[in-house]
Amino acid sequence: MRNTSLALLVALGLASFSVMADPASAQKLADKYASIAKNIDPESKGLSAEAGKAFFNRELTIRGKQIACASCHTSNPANPGKHIVTKKPIKPLAPSANPERFSDVAKVEKNFEKHCLEIIGRDCTAQEKGNYIAYMLTVK
Repeated sequence: MRNTSLALLVALGLASFSVMADPASAQKLADKYASIAKNIDPESKGLSAEAGKAFFNRELTIRGKQIACASCHTSNPANPGKHIVTKKPIKPLAPSANPERFSDVAKVEKNFEKHCLEIIGRDCTAQEKGNYIAYMLTVK
């Protein structure tokens, strides 16, 4: 029941705000994740760009190779990246360089789901997602 309620809270929370193609939309999304994280854990201290940066740069061993978000997105998220397997170009993650990056909530969720499962083997928590976006907002 708690998981169903949590899923409903997430779905309604993320769908309940309008997003515009600018860095303010990334902040709104980060704020929503912070709210969800606080509902899950009342002891949550809020978002941390520092924790988001550590999460982004954290290397894990996947199929015998060290990999991190920065492996494809570069150590500077304001720069374009390239997928390490397909070599497909990737637009910058930082809203300062790519204002549309966090403008489509469904796309953000799809990318978090896909990449979190591929890289860390599970869905990212609301706290991790919020920290990640908080870090992206600091990148110039």
